[in-house]
Amino acid sequence: EVKMWSPRQRILVPVDFSEQSRTAVAVALEMLDRRNPDSPGQIAAVHVLPVLSPVEPGRLWDTVKPSSRIEHATAALEEWLQKGHQEVDTIDVSIGDPGAEICRVATERGADLIVLPSHGRTGIERLLIGSVAERVVRLAPCPVLVLRHFHGPTEKSPTS
Repeated sequence: EVKMWSPRQRILVPVDFSEQSRTAVAVALEMLDRRNPDSPGQIAAVHVLPVLSPVEPGRLWDTVKPSSRIEHATAALEEWLQKGHQEVDTIDVSIGDPGAEICRVATERGADLIVLPSHGRTGIERLLIGSVAERVVRLAPCPVLVLRHFHGPTEKSPTS
């Protein structure tokens, strides 16, 4: 039995500290299955740090450790979530390719949905940077809900 739009038990939300990420956490909270008090749903937030270049000063002089980067990013993510009054059950911070790391964490956590903001890059920017959302959709072990950026009445769309 496939339940495409039913409430979910384990939702993973990739977070990059943007407002689109905050919206994705809010959507995940709305989709969380809260019907069974014995088995409450869980939301995990994941943030992926980039791999530092071998010529990065902190890496050249061995002053920046991966563990300290992860520790600082975890603290920043906890603070960012608290400021938005958004509660998640777990926070994962890793280093590597964002698409691959998001899918790895989803597999480890047994996620049954990934809620992912799309930043709507197009053209040459998308070719140079790549699309994390596209990579996650291709590699994910579970369904992926990609949220397009909403341009409200006070925001200008990229085409106007």
